[in-house]
Amino acid sequence: MNNLDVIPQDLRLRRLLLQTTATVGGIGVVGTMLPFVQSMAPSNAAKSRGAPVEVSLGAVEPGVLVTVAWRGKPVWILHRTTAMLEGLGKHDDLLSDPRSEQTQQQPAYARNVTRSLRPDFFVAIGICTHLGCIPTYRPDVSPADLGGRWPGGFFCPCHGSKFDLAGRVFRNVPAPLNLEIPPYEYQGEARLVIGQDRSGPA
Repeated sequence: MNNLDVIPQDLRLRRLLLQTTATVGGIGVVGTMLPFVQSMAPSNAAKSRGAPVEVSLGAVEPGVLVTVAWRGKPVWILHRTTAMLEGLGKHDDLLSDPRSEQTQQQPAYARNVTRSLRPDFFVAIGICTHLGCIPTYRPDVSPADLGGRWPGGFFCPCHGSKFDLAGRVFRNVPAPLNLEIPPYEYQGEARLVIGQDRSGPA
């Protein structure tokens, strides 16, 4: 009689022990798999290389050029002054492609005189279209080393290519194309997103 009473209790303990072991084993399997699954996700560095970049424009004063990184490239954001904008249409005879007819160099919405969505902000990839050097920002008008008709812009020290303050290339320089304009959009008055526009992330 005593043996019959002991067997059902022993079965209950075995079942409880099996369930506990199975639960702990399942948790262990999930815990082991989690780092493996996470390792397959793209790293933060990989995400940053292709992800859109947000820039606050509130502290960018007129005349100031700031540089941010997008997809491993320097992207310039120039807050153009009124004088800079007024000078843009006065030297088209010096430029190779003043109307930005090389359509691969900018999105359709930046194919205008200022090559921008907003005239006051110029956004461009800061790499010379000749051999990939990084031009210097030369906003000064008519300096001695760049000549009397220099309207201000970007000068490549590697081979002498010149670009105006809309990134348009001068004639008779090694660079064949205007500076490239990346896709971008504004989200409010003071927030710029590079690498994304109305069509979505680039």
